[in-house]
Amino acid sequence: MLGDIKAWLSMQFFMKDMGEASYIPGIKIYRDRSRKMLGLTQSSYMEKVLKRFKMENSKRGFLPVRHGIKLSKKQSPKTDEELKRMSVIPYVSAIGSIQYAVQCTRPDVAYALSVTSRYQHVPGSHTRAWLKSYLST
Repeated sequence: MLGDIKAWLSMQFFMKDMGEASYIPGIKIYRDRSRKMLGLTQSSYMEKVLKRFKMENSKRGFLPVRHGIKLSKKQSPKTDEELKRMSVIPYVSAIGSIQYAVQCTRPDVAYALSVTSRYQHVPGSHTRAWLKSYLST
């Protein structure tokens, strides 16, 4: 059946059969036919994101929300100096990068990301710590 579809598509469009996919943007596809396994991983994507935000040395596997650590507006920067220091950190971009992973392979981080994204308009050092931990899980 798949062969018929490929043949029909080849007659309709110029196309080249490149075999089984092993990678799509940001996602590696792995197969083990003997064990009947198919999986997706974004580990290399997440490594690139960690490097982009200079968080390569972050602690792996620690999710603050699982340990009762909470965010609040009280933790947001209050002084002009704190606001200036935090304004140069691209939180919105980091949250977007995590959102891509949530949509593709990491639904387990969705709730924590929604909590973190509530504070992206006034991020503080606590928000950076949370993002760092979610990027490295």
